[in-house]
Amino acid sequence: MRGEPGGGTGAAVRLAGGAPLRGTLDVTDPGDWLALDAGVRQVAWYDSRSLPEWGLSGPLPAAPAELDEPRLALALCHRDGRIRQEAVCRAARYPGLLPLVVVRCADWAGPVREHARRLLREALDADAAAGLAPLVLRVGHRDRGAFGVEVLGEVLRRASGGQLAPFLSSPDRAVRRFAWRSAVDGLRFRPAELARAAALDEDTLVQDLCATAALTALCDEEAYEEVLPLLLAARNPRARSAGVTALRRAGRPERAEPFLGDRSALVRACARYVVRQHGGDPVAWYRRRCAAPEAPGPPPGAVIGLAECGDRADAGLLWPLLAHPVAGVRARAVAGLRALDRVDADRLLPLLDDPAPGVVGETAAALLPSAKELPAGRLLELTGSERPRHLRSAALRLLVAHGGIMALRAAVGMLEDPDVELRTRAGQTVQQWRPSSVERHHAAEVGELLDRSRHLFSDYVLRRRKWEAGADG
Repeated sequence: MRGEPGGGTGAAVRLAGGAPLRGTLDVTDPGDWLALDAGVRQVAWYDSRSLPEWGLSGPLPAAPAELDEPRLALALCHRDGRIRQEAVCRAARYPGLLPLVVVRCADWAGPVREHARRLLREALDADAAAGLAPLVLRVGHRDRGAFGVEVLGEVLRRASGGQLAPFLSSPDRAVRRFAWRSAVDGLRFRPAELARAAALDEDTLVQDLCATAALTALCDEEAYEEVLPLLLAARNPRARSAGVTALRRAGRPERAEPFLGDRSALVRACARYVVRQHGGDPVAWYRRRCAAPEAPGPPPGAVIGLAECGDRADAGLLWPLLAHPVAGVRARAVAGLRALDRVDADRLLPLLDDPAPGVVGETAAALLPSAKELPAGRLLELTGSERPRHLRSAALRLLVAHGGIMALRAAVGMLEDPDVELRTRAGQTVQQWRPSSVERHHAAEVGELLDRSRHLFSDYVLRRRKWEAGADG
């Protein structure tokens, strides 16, 4: 049903015609159930003839043949509260309609709500909750929607480890977060299991929740030995930073020193805190690593780390690293010079030809404040289609900041760029370009360039732009 014309209203009409529930909507999608609920009432307002005869008034038919699953689904969404209430009472025989019972648990009508809540409490077990949890949490954001969330919490607290596992690994982020909160509150896992979850889960909230719970539960040396290695080796920075911070409490601050050069700014900051608390000097460590002549040289994290806590004089250690063979080191050296406010445009400009996209991107960001002083002709050469995509992108960015006729030349020239994103950016640049008094000396060229991009403007706007630049309209 999702993405179809009519959405919930179309589904309501098809159900009224006897179409099966599973063929009409995606029963695993909470959005489809909510759309159906709204769609039935919408159809009732503008086309009540599409609904069964009891759509306007009167009790539901008693014969099961006249009230099968599709029509009972319509009754559960009916605008008349008495019909919804009676439909809830009959819904127990159709487990496939339990999602609509969840919706009715937040119904505005008290009797409907009470019957639906009684049925949900009786029917919701771990197996049923696995499919209903996303809808329960969606409805939980509504007024009077907290009941279903409370019942879901009770089910998870009673669930065995095997029953809980699908919730903890659910593809639905809200369900996974809810399940982990329930597991942590219920002390369902050992610290090492929580640390492993923090290291492996992709959701930052779950990472923080599990890492904090794992460290809070630590009470002895053996427990630290189980938990800390898992956190410190985690790929995600949230778990690593939690492990690094815990080194101080564990009495092992010396193990934080290698993390001063971590790839994550968060982890580096935590490592500096632990090292300083132990009496160490992170700046001295960074300076030693950046000044070391032996291979392989400093890690990229150490280069930017020096800029994060050093001073402007430390730029002397970063300039030589612009020629380092590792692209990450070169990129962080450029970023470090920008952070220390020691950018020299003449010395950085050659790095726009660097083969590494990361280096070119950092160089463009560093040169942006001085874009008007850069050689615009040189930048224009870099927008040619034979140049690498990352280089064309950086050159366009700098030329737009440079402004004037050169920005317009570059943007019009890139309207046929082989990369669709760059073509789009070029078109937006042309549309946003405005002439200054200087461009009146290039009026003829501006007129020609605007004519080449006339497909981006209405006739009126094109004439207006050309008039502003002093070109013949």
